Amino acid sequence: MAENYNNLIFEIKDGLGLVTINRPKVLNALNTELLDELTDVFTRIHLAEEVGAAILTGADRAFVAGADIAQMNELNITDIREMAKKGQEVMNLIENVEKPVIAAVNGFALGGGCELAMACDIRFASDKAKFGQPEVNLGIFPFFGGTQRLPRIVGKGMAKYLIYSAEIIDAAEALRIGLVEKVFPAADLMVESEKFARLIMTKAPIAVKMSKVAVNNGVNVDMKSGLVMEVEAAVSTYCSEDKKEGMKAFLEKRPAVFRNK
Repeated sequence: MAENYNNLIFEIKDGLGLVTINRPKVLNALNTELLDELTDVFTRIHLAEEVGAAILTGADRAFVAGADIAQMNELNITDIREMAKKGQEVMNLIENVEKPVIAAVNGFALGGGCELAMACDIRFASDKAKFGQPEVNLGIFPFFGGTQRLPRIVGKGMAKYLIYSAEIIDAAEALRIGLVEKVFPAADLMVESEKFARLIMTKAPIAVKMSKVAVNNGVNVDMKSGLVMEVEAAVSTYCSEDKKEGMKAFLEKRPAVFRNK
């Protein structure tokens, strides 16, 4: 059964967490209440043993079209510092949830919306999606992690180009520069996103979890340190019941039945 928050809808559907940002009158703009609700939902996803993966999308014609500028315009220096920290904490939480998180970008993903998509593990886009970091048009710049995640995803030069120019790009260009992994017709986006999420859910949960940990931690250190992390993550999977089941099933030529979460 779907659970309605003030600004989003949350549903667990056969082990898949579905999060839909639902402020369509303001194109799903991020405000402090929505950030708090995202914190609550993704904490629940992180802790819920019955959830194997999650999809994040937006209601109507936007994923998230940015932060709520009307609210931001009223903030003082102390407030904006706290909002920046809150936004970064939400993105960090989503990035480090111990389950795969897929962004199904159905429309505008601008400013904080683009930053939100980048915090997810995989980004699938509708052919109607638009991406951009237009904050410099407002006298500010991306501060929900955009200046850090964007260059890690598309490269430093392209990140600076997008941030400095405030250019809005379409899904095809986002795919070309590596900002998204796949583009689908709008009518197929959620079907394809769910299909991929359920594919991941057939794999060993501990192996997927430790792959995420190894990748996320490794990109922030040198190669030598990253390889050390990889070894320790490998040991964690090797000691698991899922490893025993996976290898036994392979040798017995049957599908594996994984249990670890």
